[in-house]
Amino acid sequence: MSWLLLSIASAVLLGLYDYFKKLALKKNDVVPVLAGSVFASSLVWLPFAIWSAVSPDSLPHEFFDVGRLTAREHLLLWAKAALVGASWVCGYCGIKRLPLSIAAPIRATGPLWTIALAVLVFAESPTARQWLGISIILTSFFAFSLVGRREGIRFHRDKGVFLMIGATVLGAVSALYDKFLIQSAGIPPSAVQAWFTMDMAVLLLPAVWWWMRKSGHRSFCWHWSVPVIGLSLLAADILYFIAISQPDALISLISPVRRTSVVVSFLLGIIIFRERQGWSKAVCVVGIVTGVLLLS
Repeated sequence: MSWLLLSIASAVLLGLYDYFKKLALKKNDVVPVLAGSVFASSLVWLPFAIWSAVSPDSLPHEFFDVGRLTAREHLLLWAKAALVGASWVCGYCGIKRLPLSIAAPIRATGPLWTIALAVLVFAESPTARQWLGISIILTSFFAFSLVGRREGIRFHRDKGVFLMIGATVLGAVSALYDKFLIQSAGIPPSAVQAWFTMDMAVLLLPAVWWWMRKSGHRSFCWHWSVPVIGLSLLAADILYFIAISQPDALISLISPVRRTSVVVSFLLGIIIFRERQGWSKAVCVVGIVTGVLLLS
């Protein structure tokens, strides 16, 4: 399959990933849904971790070779797991509280925060095109706050909005940390993906124990979407990494294509969950996507 089709498929899966989260959280607490999705991904990665250690040459694709890491590298990935775990907790709580047609576009502003952190931490200087993208995203975000008021959502004091912004900022920090792990620490992307997922599963065990003591397992309503959350994200990432590994792949196109996943999430929120203010939100989504494409 060509890298462009792989990128489009990855974007669709990312959009479905948000939809599955909203679906699973409608009748469940955040802890069991998050843990179930992470455990599902970990169960996929565990055989490949063992396979990589026993017979790496027989693996079907180099992406699945998660390799053997040093103690220092494992510690770095534990930090990655804690960082992503905090981001996901905020994101899951935000999606539970907000309409998907508002939560997903807020999360899509991630590149804005990544650039902001890059400017503050690495003293990078955005180009004129990127400044234009930043301006469009901020304007669209303000417009979203006005649309949200029609649904009783006050952006300046709504917990769900702050949780989604927190998730997005932590996600931006994670993106910069990924750059360090892959470029400076020299850990392959597949190893980062596999080990931080399995590490996070371990980190979530105390939270699951606390939740079971507080609420009891009877308060959990099983839904097929719980494991599919983790599997859809895993599939999206695998398709992405396979796409960028192809010799003729254009990263300048793959990244913007992946960002269009917010359109899938938005449409599912409007069509399936019948969320309101569809046309007004659509204008804001177009603005955010336009700004993100300019940042790419």
